[in-house]
Formats: sequence, structure tokens, C-alpha cells
Amino acid sequence: MGEVFAGRYELVDPIGRGGVGAVWRAWDLRRRRYVAAKVLQQGDAHSLLRFVREQALRIDHPHVLAPASWAADDEKVLFTMDLVRGGSLAHLVGDYGPLPPRYVCVLLDQLLAGLTAVHAEGVVHRDIKPANVLLEATGTGRPHVRLSDFGIAMRKGEPRLTDTNYVVGTPGYFAPEQLAGAEPDFPADLYAVGLVALFLLTGRKPDSQALVERFLEYGVPAAPQGVPEPLWQVIATLLNPNPEARFRTPTGARKALAAAMELLPEPDIDEEPIEVFDQLGPLPEGFGPDGPVRLTAPDDSAGEFTGADGLSAPVAWAGVRGTPPYSPTVPLAGTTRRYTSVPVADRPAAARKVPAPRAKVVVPVLVVAVLCFAVGIWALAVA
Repeated sequence: MGEVFAGRYELVDPIGRGGVGAVWRAWDLRRRRYVAAKVLQQGDAHSLLRFVREQALRIDHPHVLAPASWAADDEKVLFTMDLVRGGSLAHLVGDYGPLPPRYVCVLLDQLLAGLTAVHAEGVVHRDIKPANVLLEATGTGRPHVRLSDFGIAMRKGEPRLTDTNYVVGTPGYFAPEQLAGAEPDFPADLYAVGLVALFLLTGRKPDSQALVERFLEYGVPAAPQGVPEPLWQVIATLLNPNPEARFRTPTGARKALAAAMELLPEPDIDEEPIEVFDQLGPLPEGFGPDGPVRLTAPDDSAGEFTGADGLSAPVAWAGVRGTPPYSPTVPLAGTTRRYTSVPVADRPAAARKVPAPRAKVVVPVLVVAVLCFAVGIWALAVA
């Protein structure tokens, strides 16, 4: 079984790294569901400040993955969020290469919708990139993105945690004004959305500096190969080196994107469907879909137990009775697939017999012993 953190979260397995710490799949003992937990050392004061900022965000939006709760012990702190299983936009492009324009429009529209909610709270994300845009595992259905990792996000007007000459974010997804040391502002996030759009359409990480030079030389440069002109006009507005020439809000960009999508050609019927599948992989041994696999031991040292799947199986309990997770006080949870479970009716008669509970034997013996003792005392008294 995994480590239990602060009496509430059972850490299951590491699933990645975020901006300020390792990310684990964890079982929430109170809510009885799997969550993603970001864990960091309390001794790292700089990361702890970023942790405080990130866990303080409470943005409730279907396309935003904000922290839901937090906990701490003597050495570590963690905060949790929904467990998103479909990987990121980086995984998706890694699997399929350049994505179809109409599919990209759906992804961008959802990303901009989430960013609208973030900006409405006065928050500048500052680190929008493919790896921070996660996907629900929707298969070949409509994709569902979640904007994540608010480790370096800040509200407009808040003091910086770094020197003004130090640029915070992911190299390659900076807006030109960020590189020049300007105060974080909403247009920088929109520029990053434009870079993400190019990545999705071309399958390659954009060269932000080269784009700036092309804009300065040609005004609005020609569309890159494979990018439809109507869609390029929207992306080019997002990528304008002058922040004043970009869309003023994510909502404005969404309206322009919707108009551009109407001008795009219909998808090819032979086009390979894009599938967003579960990237997390199977749960480790000892965990099932309904949480940790725990068994309720019978009182006998050997006998049968009934698992969460409703089946019974013989189990030797010697040496494990009363010790977690094999404790009579621990409720049955999860599944028992790692044990051989055979329906009782399908077993030989000898295997079906369940030893009588010891309490049914011990109690009568104790009653007889007490009666004998009482009779002995009475006989002595009479003599």
C-alpha cells in the first residue's frame, strides 16, 4: 500500500512533474476517489510561495484545472486537483503529428474559454504551453481540454517573486514584451495561445524570435504550410509582436475563431480519427478502481473471505491477522482481482466448508466452566 499523507491521502504512484513539485496519483480517503496530488518539500521556501499562490486559486470552470484542496505534514505539503487521464496537447501531437484544422479550432476554443475564466479573476497564467493543457480521456469523442499548472500565475498588480530582469516561464513560449521585462499582462497569455495553435497545426515547436522578425519584415507574414488562411488570420492576430494589436480578450479571439471555422473545408471522410486515450496506465498492485484493495480477515487462521466482487476464496491468514491492510476493523474496499476467486458453488464440497466462527465454541465452554466453578463453591460451602 502507498504512503498515507496527513491522514487523508494515500499516495499511489508518480505520474509526472509540475512547475513546483512531483505529481502523484493519490486516493482521497475522505471523498473516496482518485485525485492528482502535487507534492513538494516545505524546506524549499521559494517553491512554497508559489504553492501558496497556486492552491489559493479557486476557479470553477470546466476547462480549468485549479487546485481543490491541500494538506501538510512536518516535511511536505501537497495540494490536489481532479485526475485528468488523457495526457496533454504535447502527448496528442506526439501521437498524431499535425492535427486537422477543425480539430485544432475545437481545442483552441476550449482553451480560450478557460483562459476567459482565469482572466476574469484578474490572473495572468504566464506559462501556457502544450504540456500545461491537459485532456480528458474522451476516446474518439469530442475532446475536452483543461488549462493547468498555475505555479507561476499571478494576479495583475501583485509583487513579483523574481527580479524584473529575470523572465519566468517556459522558453519558446514567451511573448516579446515578456523578454523585454514588461509587467505580466493578459496579452502575453494570448500570444502563448497563438504559439500553441502553431504547434498543433504544424507538429513543431514554434520559433518565437523568428516569428517576431517575420512580422517586423512583412507585416503579417504568409500562412505557414498546412495552415488555412482564415485560421491563420486569427492566429496571426494572437502572435502580433505589438500587444496593443492583439485581441483584447480571449472572448474576442473566440468570436474570430468561430467565424474562421465556418470558412474551413469540411473534413475528409477518410481522415484518421483522433483518439484521446488514457495515458496513466493501470493502477499498481494493491489498488483497484474503487480504491485500495483491503480484505476483512475472518477470526479463524484459515478459511474463506468474500471479496468486493461478491466471490469467495480460501485464504491463509496466519501471520497477517490484525495487521493493516488485513485488519478485521478495515472495511472491504476495491476489488480482489489479484487473488484467485472461485464461486463457492463451483468448488468441491470439502472446499465449501467454512469453519465455524470461534466465538460459537468459546462462549458455551466459558458458560460451562463458570457453572462448574459455582457448583464447586456451593459444594464446599455445604460441606
